[in-house]
Amino acid sequence: MTTHLETHTIHPIPHTHRYGRVADLFSVWFSANMTLLTVVTGALGPAVFGLSFFWSVLALLLGNMVGAIFMALHAAQGPRLGVPQMVQSRGQFGIYGSVPIILLVVLMYIGFAASNCVVGGGALAHVLPVFNGSKGVWLVAILTLVPCVMGYRAIHICSRFASWVSIIAVVYAIGCGLGGFSRSLLADTHGSLAGFFGAFSVSALWQIAYAPYVSDSSRYLPDEASSGRRAFWATYGGTVIGAVLPMVLGSLLSLSYPSLPLAGALAHAGGRVGNLVVLVLALAIPLANAMSVYCGALCSLTLVQTFRPAWRSGLGGRLLMTFLLLAIALIMSLGMMGDFLKAYTSFLDILMAVLVPWTSINLCDYYILRDGQYDVAAFFAADGGPYGRFNGLAVAVYVLGVFVELPFMKTGPYTGPLVPLLHGVDISWIVSLIVTGGAYYGLVRHLQRKA
Repeated sequence: MTTHLETHTIHPIPHTHRYGRVADLFSVWFSANMTLLTVVTGALGPAVFGLSFFWSVLALLLGNMVGAIFMALHAAQGPRLGVPQMVQSRGQFGIYGSVPIILLVVLMYIGFAASNCVVGGGALAHVLPVFNGSKGVWLVAILTLVPCVMGYRAIHICSRFASWVSIIAVVYAIGCGLGGFSRSLLADTHGSLAGFFGAFSVSALWQIAYAPYVSDSSRYLPDEASSGRRAFWATYGGTVIGAVLPMVLGSLLSLSYPSLPLAGALAHAGGRVGNLVVLVLALAIPLANAMSVYCGALCSLTLVQTFRPAWRSGLGGRLLMTFLLLAIALIMSLGMMGDFLKAYTSFLDILMAVLVPWTSINLCDYYILRDGQYDVAAFFAADGGPYGRFNGLAVAVYVLGVFVELPFMKTGPYTGPLVPLLHGVDISWIVSLIVTGGAYYGLVRHLQRKA
């Protein structure tokens, strides 16, 4: 029974098929973070933002704890509505108004899948030289297909096993890294406010980036009074613990072995079983990739259904989208191999600009304005029901949320005019969260009072 392919796609999960377990949410988000890409993200603190070990760990810890609040609030929506997250966005933006947002999210999924393929392929090549060049990238992409094709249940079953194996490998590597860490590096407290906030923001964004698809995993939970609260805490705990541990490892490796590539540093730190640790974390990547491609397929089906309202997608449509998205991610990953770190940080900058205003509007609408009360059937109506085809107010506020980031944004080629006044600190995503949420709430309440 557990090997059956998932046949449900973007439509509401019937209550008789709500077989999800809260404990599985902890496992799936814990294991999804236990990959080499998370280690790479943790290494950005010392490597890109110039932080010491102490300040890097503090920044990534606080960033993950803050960002995961928004991410887990989206997870709590799944049991109530029973549909993928981006279908629910039609309740804010309208049937056609949600299309640009969904397109951006699909590109995000492809970007994460491509990044994972690059990191996983490089790690496999380090341990098994036969997979050098693009061969390792191809293998990661092929392994991604197995849980992704099987669907929701297979991903959760694999996550339970991967959680135990990954935690042993990461904790062992952290112990070895701390054992070989020089006292001078532990005593060092160099850094800057701009660097600290940069690492904090990257860690927070790491969690917020899960927001568009976190409820895709919780939509199978039974719709009970406590399901939302339990989904929040299981998701929050799993994703914070799962991300912080490998990010700490990344900071350790970056400072201890600054001249070595990530896989080489990890293998060196792990001693006799270092290559085994690298292999475990490399083979965990296809599972995390499966999450991105699986949810990206659901988003793509949502786009198709937007323009064909009477069409009901099934297994065939999901498999077709899965192969298509993975093929695009594979092509992108082959192009990223030359200068991965630069491409990855640029990708994170783009994510920050497009995701933050969306999550602010979605959470404000769900928790403050509607208290989770939506007409789910209207999400699939040709005219959008009470949500309409195009909600100009929500789209305008979203665009505002992107533009208010620009003066405060600091990326590779661009620095906003207000950044120097803030001593180089990028607070663009915080400004966008506050301005977007406040503007959306105020305008909706104003229209309600007039009506």
